[in-house]
Amino acid sequence: MSFTFASALRWWARDLPGNVALSVDDDAVTYAEIYDWSARVGHHLIEQGVEPGDRVMMVGLNSLPYAVVILALARIGAVGTPLTFRSSAAEVREGIANFEPRLIFTDEDRRAVVVEALGDRGTDALRDFAAIDAFRAGERRALEVPLDPDGPMFVIATSGSTAKSKGVVQTQRGVMVYACEFTVMEPRCGKGARFLSLGPFSSQSGYLLLLQFLATGVSIYMESRFDPERALRILVDEKITMFLGVPIFFERIAALPGFAEADLSNLYFGQIAGARVNLNLLKAWRDKGVVLRQAYGCTEVGGGWAARDDTAVAEPQKCGRGGPFNEFAIAGEDGQLAPPGVVGEILFRGASLMGGYWDNPDATAEAVRDGWFHTGDLGMIDEVGNVTFIDRLKDIIISGGLNISAAEVEKVIAEVDGVEEVAVIAALDEQFGETPLAVVHGDAGRLSVPAIIAHCDGALASYKVPRYVSIEGEPLPRLPSGKISKPAIRAAYKDAAQRLERVR
Repeated sequence: MSFTFASALRWWARDLPGNVALSVDDDAVTYAEIYDWSARVGHHLIEQGVEPGDRVMMVGLNSLPYAVVILALARIGAVGTPLTFRSSAAEVREGIANFEPRLIFTDEDRRAVVVEALGDRGTDALRDFAAIDAFRAGERRALEVPLDPDGPMFVIATSGSTAKSKGVVQTQRGVMVYACEFTVMEPRCGKGARFLSLGPFSSQSGYLLLLQFLATGVSIYMESRFDPERALRILVDEKITMFLGVPIFFERIAALPGFAEADLSNLYFGQIAGARVNLNLLKAWRDKGVVLRQAYGCTEVGGGWAARDDTAVAEPQKCGRGGPFNEFAIAGEDGQLAPPGVVGEILFRGASLMGGYWDNPDATAEAVRDGWFHTGDLGMIDEVGNVTFIDRLKDIIISGGLNISAAEVEKVIAEVDGVEEVAVIAALDEQFGETPLAVVHGDAGRLSVPAIIAHCDGALASYKVPRYVSIEGEPLPRLPSGKISKPAIRAAYKDAAQRLERVR
């Protein structure tokens, strides 16, 4: 079976048969149980006509049956193509056209959307996750399918700064390299560790991390929906040692009344990524003895690499320097590799790099040049290799020929009393071409546009201070990964210059 997830899962089923492999909403299965369950489901899928290389689409909330389908697909060489449970019928229809799945699994709450998307195709390919429960017990069946380590294992839609997503192909070898690399760097995060997972299976933070940590003997505790009180309870009661997530998870847990007294002494590894991080949030967790290490990564490179503890404490704005089997670099304005301290596009190469974009060789060739993946992110690298993420290149606002980093303005506005979320985008401007627009959500009783502008005036050059500010009563829209959705905000404010009042 070579260097594959199936080989790793078989090992842990024998080595740690009684250890919890996965618990979803307090329903737990051991390594031996999930190994046998996924084998029975693998045989069922084969009997349903699924062959190596076939795509199987999944639309639903995280659940044990959903996870078992993922494992079964990995063991028979089929390709998982998850879609967010928030998908519209049009988005599911587009996914069906892109991936031409052999089967589509869904849950009861999303069945109507999938049926609508199928339309004239009919429902012959439609399957229910609930039916997978029937295979939880039964006769043990060996499942030995020849697997290509370099073949596609699953496809995740990107959640970057563009409205049009691309399908990122992950291979068996890429997943296993990423899993091994993480354990090489953090041995205490391998066999016997306990991981709280809150990412949806439709994202890298759900699908990849499920496979990564099951491949290294970790006990995973997962929720179908994020609830901060339940998350804090799991951190304490299950003596969680690893928690990786986007800032909003850490923010909402830290805001709970019980956070101050919660025993988090077992939490060895905290990783935060996916959005700009407020230093006050890092301090709140540090006061509890938990160092939150900022990570840099993206779907195409296999995940994210966090700062080491020393960097996370002394220079918390910096991310990691990669791992033993990969390398980061910076492309300068001339396209050549730049020395430390120079701002440019972040490049990546390594064994966990994606297998390409699904059915899109032109986009793959554009993104991967001379072995380097061009991330589309702006950053710099210090003398020892730590990455400092500055901004998405597409989040650069060009005002009167001057570049404005949206992230820089967001960081300043986030310091204003009462601000909970902020996104800065470009608004059209007759004089300067573009000008900053700040969309803010927070405590309405404390927020005011004059206070925001006054704070920006004291911290930013005049051309960087927003000319438009919109205070939203509802939280800002988010992508399935948990990141603030800049595409949705840009769409909502595409006519901002015509309908919003200029504030300066």
